[in-house]
Amino acid sequence: MTQATSIHLATRPEGEPTQGNFRIETHELPDPAEGEVQVRVIWLSLDPYMRGRMDAGPSYADPVEVGGVMTGQTVGEVIASNAESFAKGDIVTGFTGWVSHANAKAAGLRKLDPSRAPIQAALGVLGMPGMTAWTGISEIICAKEGETVVISAATGAVGTVAGQIAKTRGCRVIGVAGGEEKCRYAEDELGYDACIDHHAHADGKAMAEALKAAAPDGIDGYFENVGGKTLVGVLNNMNTFGRVALCGMVAWYNGKNLGQSMPLPAAWGAILKNRLTVRGFIVGDHWDRFDAFLSEVAPKVGDGSISYREDVTEGLKNAPETFLSMLEGGNFGKTLIRVGPDAG
Repeated sequence: MTQATSIHLATRPEGEPTQGNFRIETHELPDPAEGEVQVRVIWLSLDPYMRGRMDAGPSYADPVEVGGVMTGQTVGEVIASNAESFAKGDIVTGFTGWVSHANAKAAGLRKLDPSRAPIQAALGVLGMPGMTAWTGISEIICAKEGETVVISAATGAVGTVAGQIAKTRGCRVIGVAGGEEKCRYAEDELGYDACIDHHAHADGKAMAEALKAAAPDGIDGYFENVGGKTLVGVLNNMNTFGRVALCGMVAWYNGKNLGQSMPLPAAWGAILKNRLTVRGFIVGDHWDRFDAFLSEVAPKVGDGSISYREDVTEGLKNAPETFLSMLEGGNFGKTLIRVGPDAG
């Protein structure tokens, strides 16, 4: 029997989540059943969508049940297999949750090639966040050479890749990030043409003025990760027939920053006046395009023309604290928990 540690949703948050909403448990795992493998988790991905899974309301995916293991994608090593498609020692990724070990159905796992990229890249630049970025820029904004594209949360796991893909399309790319250090990174390391520190601008009017200065010819495409005052600033600078890829609204997830929002009639008016296309998207609806994403982005990661940054915390027990910090913008790059040592 394998001793496993797991983090569960103890209670549903009321507004902003706290450490008290989580509970750590230990239990023994039996041998994997037929068609299953047992995985020792090495890396856990923490992502903003998990905040929505903590609530009970209707959404695009089922919530985590109270008492259930927190959902999440991991990378790990197969330590026992009862499935023909996997062998002991294989490196795999799947949604095993916030756990140190798990028995998982083979059909829900994907084998990784460790020689292609560091295995944790499957949780970031070459995984769901990278695929999300590629989908928003390529399939929804349809960014074209010479256009101006704005990326909110510009140095996060999704924004980092979205901005760089837009640059490969020949776009002028403006980032919005929290803090001077993140903005310098966006400009110096990621190649953004400019980056606006939203901490330096008190409200939507100030953001609109900053964006107008950075994008004097207006904004053609907006990758929306945040909402709040950034959205106000963008909508006041969109060009006719601009496109908005609505990926996330992290500024509002905990019921905060609602006073910085544009009233719905004003937002609707900006969309109508400029004949904007605004499309919400969930990356899971586009998974049939994963191979197209990998074929474009993986070589660029391999040759260094697309770079990425990881924000790593050691130890599964620290996942709740790291998750709460991420929701407040405390991460710098892709948020990862190293759960266990490397394979071998």
